[in-house]
Amino acid sequence: MVKKPKLKISTRLLRKKARRSTFGTKKHCRFSSNPELAASLDYKNVPLLKTFLTERGKILPSRISGNSAFYQRRLAREIKKARSMALLPFAAYH
Repeated sequence: MVKKPKLKISTRLLRKKARRSTFGTKKHCRFSSNPELAASLDYKNVPLLKTFLTERGKILPSRISGNSAFYQRRLAREIKKARSMALLPFAAYH
């Protein structure tokens, strides 16, 4: 039986592992846990829709906002409706 030599893990990989494990808590969908908030998801509710836009006017992805796929699609649809009604900007103002 031949013993395999033990490989040393580089410090770069150790730091990468540590960063990955301390990434943070899992995000939860605001709309799934709150039915009243899900009912208020409408193109006319501009203050709610603005919380899901960046300062440049882009829609936040679900990996950042924590929305489920169903509500992320619904949110994007309502933001696009509000943009076409000129309630929300398409891009940032300079």
